[in-house]
Amino acid sequence: MIYKLCSRTFVAALFITLFGGARADGDFDMDRWNSLMDDVRTRAVSENISNATIDATLNSPMFIPSIIKNDKNQKEFRLDLDKYLSRMVTKTRVANGRRMRDTYPTLLHRVQEEYGIQPHVILAFWGLESNYGRAHGDYRLKDSFFTLMYDGRREKFFGDQLLALMKIADDNKLDIDKIQGSWAGAMGHFQFIPTTLATYGCDGNDDGKVDIINNVSDAMFSAGNYLNKLGWNKDERIVRRVVLPHDFNRKLLDGKTKKNLSEWAKMGVVNPDGSALPKSQMSAGLIADLANVADDAEIIAYLTYPNFYRIKKWNNSNWYAIAIAELADRLK
Repeated sequence: MIYKLCSRTFVAALFITLFGGARADGDFDMDRWNSLMDDVRTRAVSENISNATIDATLNSPMFIPSIIKNDKNQKEFRLDLDKYLSRMVTKTRVANGRRMRDTYPTLLHRVQEEYGIQPHVILAFWGLESNYGRAHGDYRLKDSFFTLMYDGRREKFFGDQLLALMKIADDNKLDIDKIQGSWAGAMGHFQFIPTTLATYGCDGNDDGKVDIINNVSDAMFSAGNYLNKLGWNKDERIVRRVVLPHDFNRKLLDGKTKKNLSEWAKMGVVNPDGSALPKSQMSAGLIADLANVADDAEIIAYLTYPNFYRIKKWNNSNWYAIAIAELADRLK
């Protein structure tokens, strides 16, 4: 026991010496780090995780200062909608999505048959989340979670993610040291966090395992299952691009105010070509980027249908949901 404590202390201390201090406001707290490791062991034992997985998890996890920096800076980074869409829905991403559609027609059809999620929707999520498997992330997830737990801002959340990851490794006979993902702890083709994978993960190729990092079938089936459980409606669109009159009440552009299409039409909302909206009792919100819109200008906006809000349960970002809609439309 003393040897393990010395070993983990040495590795963490060496890493910090080489790559910088843990916090800007003080030195690395080795007692806290060791306490976190002890807590993880206690929780893992109580949840019947195997000794092999526990020992592998606690064998020299690293503190990575850049993860803390990324976590603190992410809220400051925000593109306007047009720039976001130009970055996320590119010609290359569309072309690669069409190539993946031609590569996996049978698998995409199976997902649609099982879960009711159209191929172009699955492809849009795949494209935005990992660029069709090209960008899984290269952090050991156990390092990400220990680092974020140590920072303390969401210690319980990331502790729960680490325990879920350990169970996944246990149940699927995976080497936890080889499970890599993003600095924030997401993994695989669709960038699931461990608790999401534990709840919605599916074995798409019937090999008795769920591996969303190395197995495209498992990844697609898991994504299809997740969207299905979120209530996805294959018969409804996600958004509709519209134009609003310059004197439109901008306080209504919060996505939370819901009206049916006929009500929005009476308020001057029209299609981009000026034609009338469909006569429908379909409920929708309205979203617009007003950052660079003059007070006397027409407003480009999006009517947001129920599927839009289901996407936001996957990723709580208006811009992300609109990008999924735009990419999906181009992949039909």
